[in-house]
Amino acid sequence: MPLIETHGLTKVFRQPVKEAGLGGSLKHLVTRQYKDRVAVSGVDLSIESGEAIAYVGPNGAGKSTTIKMLTGILVPTGGTVEVAGLVPHRQRLENARNIGVVFGQRTQLWWDIPVRESLALLRDIFDIPEDVYRHRVERFTELLELEEILPSIARRLSLGQRMRADLAAALLHDPKILYLDEPTIGLDIAVKDRVRDFIRELVSERGTTVMLTTHDLGDIEDICKRIVIIDEGRIIYDGDLQAVKDTFARERSMHFFARGAVDLAAIRERLDGVDVVAGELPEELQVRFDRFETTAGDVVGAVMGVADIVDVRIDEPAIEDVVRKVYAGQLDLSEA
Repeated sequence: MPLIETHGLTKVFRQPVKEAGLGGSLKHLVTRQYKDRVAVSGVDLSIESGEAIAYVGPNGAGKSTTIKMLTGILVPTGGTVEVAGLVPHRQRLENARNIGVVFGQRTQLWWDIPVRESLALLRDIFDIPEDVYRHRVERFTELLELEEILPSIARRLSLGQRMRADLAAALLHDPKILYLDEPTIGLDIAVKDRVRDFIRELVSERGTTVMLTTHDLGDIEDICKRIVIIDEGRIIYDGDLQAVKDTFARERSMHFFARGAVDLAAIRERLDGVDVVAGELPEELQVRFDRFETTAGDVVGAVMGVADIVDVRIDEPAIEDVVRKVYAGQLDLSEA
């Protein structure tokens, strides 16, 4: 049985409609008008235990609303949802013991006490045995480098420090499922790498199910193998991340740096149908090609037969390019 399963999951928000100014407010008191805004519409999801999926879409697409229904914060307007055999909004306490949640914009730490005390309070809330608690704190301290963070008051932490502490707090009770909403927002590269490594270890070694919503597509490629794209409340793609890249991100770029000027025409003759363009410098060129029609070896052989190459750089296709085109309405993912 899937660990997370939804059928026709829908959330509609009722919003008041009133005219501007005092007159509009008085009129609204007498004759109230409302309009419905559909945030999530008929979402079907099936997530197995141990999966790491990316749940992405533009702002206002319904990502956070879906997560809030899965955690039990919001009650669905329609459809069904089950998480580990529980209905989240009806069995909130039981569901809370199965999940961990990290919101990049918010914290679950108590603002005016040391991080260590926040973790101790969570230990009592979840009835974690003392020996188990100590072992987990020691493990998180090592993996997330919390040594200097634990004695600090939460409101004095930097964003990167707080995110690491929030990850420890969310995982203290060893949840089956981890929901991550923008977990690396505002973090520097070193901290991002540490957090990504930690999440990958959770999935591969502990079998934790991870659902990640993010605008940082580097997180997706580092952590997830499956991607679900939502737009205007509806899922427009649900499938393998590599399949999307193979279908819509086939182009690879190779940058060559030569000793001396390069004869671009001679290279174009050797690489029929491949885009060969000059770089910013006379001794630089770029070759863009379909990686399923032309191999990197073919390109290297053609270029080195004409120019004396001293350095090469390869740009692999990125899921970021695909998702950007989807957001812009330039791509129909039904082909995948």
